[in-house]
Amino acid sequence: MKASVARLAAVVVAAAAPALLAQQPAPTAPSFAPPHVTGNGPRALAANCAPCHGTDGHAAPGSPLEPLAGRTAGRTIEIMGQFKAGTRPATLMNQIAKGYSDAEIAAIADYFEKQR
Repeated sequence: MKASVARLAAVVVAAAAPALLAQQPAPTAPSFAPPHVTGNGPRALAANCAPCHGTDGHAAPGSPLEPLAGRTAGRTIEIMGQFKAGTRPATLMNQIAKGYSDAEIAAIADYFEKQR
């Protein structure tokens, strides 16, 4: 008897599941933190550049990579835009640039311009 009741309950739940699920509200889209363009955010974003371009944009002596420290913000924005668009040759930077919003790139560029 218990097995029959359990089977009947399973059939009822299986039959009712689509209707119950259809009544559920649609899940909300995930919300993301706003771009980190104020306070210490630009410094934190710029830290992602350190493995290749050096701490605070100061490339290691003898590095083939351009230092970022002191470069004008406009030039950095221009170059990052080229990487993002795929119009400037790169090995990694074209993929890295696509991960930043325009506001984040501008904040990073401003940060590096102020480094001496």
